[in-house]
Amino acid sequence: MQLVPGLRRVGNDIVAFHLIETTDGITMIDAGLPGHWSDLRAELAHMGRDITDIRGVVLTHGDSDHIGIAERLRRDHGIPVYVHAADAARARGEVTSHPAGGPKRLGAMLGFATYALRKGGAKTTHLTAVMEMHDGETLPLPGSPQIVGLPGHSPGSVAVFVPLVDTVFVGDALTTRNVLTGVTGPQPAPFTDDPAEALRSLDALSALDAHRVVPGHGPAWSGSIPDAIRQIRA
Repeated sequence: MQLVPGLRRVGNDIVAFHLIETTDGITMIDAGLPGHWSDLRAELAHMGRDITDIRGVVLTHGDSDHIGIAERLRRDHGIPVYVHAADAARARGEVTSHPAGGPKRLGAMLGFATYALRKGGAKTTHLTAVMEMHDGETLPLPGSPQIVGLPGHSPGSVAVFVPLVDTVFVGDALTTRNVLTGVTGPQPAPFTDDPAEALRSLDALSALDAHRVVPGHGPAWSGSIPDAIRQIRA
C-alpha cells in the first residue's frame, strides 16, 4: 500500500514493514514475519519491481516480528541486512525476547497472536550474518537512510530517518497501536526492556526535520514529533 509517493507499507496496523522506492532501487525498513514473503512479492509486482531491486534491509531492532524474512533475503538473494551493533546478538537469536509488561486486553492480545501465528511468527529464522551499523551513520542505500539511536525498547533500537520521504521509522521505540490493548495514538510500546530509557531516548527524535512518524505497529503519525512525544510522556 502506498503511503506517499516513494513509500509503501507491507502488512497492516498489527505488524508492518516498509519499502523506500527510488530510481536506484529499494530500501526495506524492517522485515515483518515469515509469512509476509508472499505479501512482499505481491507489493513488488504491483510496483513493477522485483526482489532483485532491494538493495538492503535496515532493521529498527532485532525482535522476531521485525526480522521475519530478512534471513531469506540475505541467504537466497545476497541482500545485506543492517542492524545496530547492540542488537546484532538479538537478531541472531542469541538474546531472548522481552517480557510482556503493562496492561492487556484479551481481544487485542488474541488478535495479535492470531495474526502472528497466521503469518508464521512461530517459525522465524534468525539472521546468521548481519551488517552492523551505529548511531549517526548514513547507510549507502537508496534514500540515504540516517540512523538515530533510540535505546530502551532494546539496547540497539534505532530510528531510521529518510528525508527523501519526509519520514522517520521508529520500530518499537513508540507505537500508535498497542498490540496488547488495542489502544491507538502515540504511546510507549509494550515488550520494552527499559521503559525509562526508552522515554529518555525520544528526545533524539525532536531534532529531526520529519513530518511523518511510522512505527512497526499502528498507523503512521502525521502530527508534529514534539506533540507525539508529549502524548507518550503523558
